[in-house]
Amino acid sequence: MASPGRGWAEVREPVAESSETRADSANLLGRLDVSSVTKGGSLGTTPIISARGLSVRYGRRLALEDVTFDVSGGAVGLLGPNGAGKSTLIRVLLGFLTPERGEVTVLGRKVSDDPLAVRRRIGFVPEVDCHIPGMSAVRYVAFCAMLCGLPREDALQRAHEMLYYVGLGEERYRALDEYSTGMKQRIKIAQALVHDPELLLLDEPTNGMDPRGRQELLDLIKDVTQNKGIHAIVSSHLLPDVEYACTSVLMLDQGRVVGYGTLDELSLHRKDHFQVKLRGDRQAVADHLTRAGAEVKPGDNNLLEVTLRNGLGSNVIFRAARECGAQVRGLEPSRDSLEDIFARAIGENKET
Repeated sequence: MASPGRGWAEVREPVAESSETRADSANLLGRLDVSSVTKGGSLGTTPIISARGLSVRYGRRLALEDVTFDVSGGAVGLLGPNGAGKSTLIRVLLGFLTPERGEVTVLGRKVSDDPLAVRRRIGFVPEVDCHIPGMSAVRYVAFCAMLCGLPREDALQRAHEMLYYVGLGEERYRALDEYSTGMKQRIKIAQALVHDPELLLLDEPTNGMDPRGRQELLDLIKDVTQNKGIHAIVSSHLLPDVEYACTSVLMLDQGRVVGYGTLDELSLHRKDHFQVKLRGDRQAVADHLTRAGAEVKPGDNNLLEVTLRNGLGSNVIFRAARECGAQVRGLEPSRDSLEDIFARAIGENKET
């Protein structure tokens, strides 16, 4: 392996952290200048990513075919089966791949004009490990900050802040080789945030993590996008992760866009299917509705899932509750899960 250069050798670990380091970590990213970007967590009016007629070919195979979309911001899930073109799209956004046709704009700048300038404004969390053997966490994150142009002292200060933010403050002097899979995933987040990016690209960020670690990392992504003014593209094959952490989705299949929008926009609300919250004898109400011709099954959080058949209206639910001495405390039409939305988009694409 080539020498990492003089800059890495000059990074020094302090014997003990200063009180300022711990205090600054509590206000992490609070000093970000986010005036030029849309606040995360909702779709803005100016696209942060625009693609027009984007096509990428590997030999005879088209990995992306005439892809056109506008991503408005917030936390966006990038979904698609294996081979759909997700990783290829990320490489194009980073300027690592030159498309055969079309162009892409990231944060208002064409990637083809100056890919390095675009990458300066992006934090990238790759799927594969990218650690340097023998380095401690604080040295590695500080080294990444220096690669982004931060002076040595600022880079080290930021490294401490980031490691506290991602929950590795007490482990920051350990060698990365000793880290668990979940800890290594957190290190990727820390190095991606260390230079205050406007956009995060995360490729399978929860890959290989246990349930608790996955939940904590998803909460971290939500905090970054909803409270820190940073946009994120989250590529994952785990639909529950995307549904929890993202406000919208971009779906690819066979190299083409098959859907984009918020989860509410893409969800079909079924007028014949209701979630019913009751106060009283739920089983008696369920039996009454079944005799009336409805399909009833228990739902989450002590709800009843009621599907009305043969022209029955929602008034039958209130009548059943009244006759059973119960109260309807909540009634809302069911909506599709992300799994339903994704399956429908992929199915419709296969039919075309």
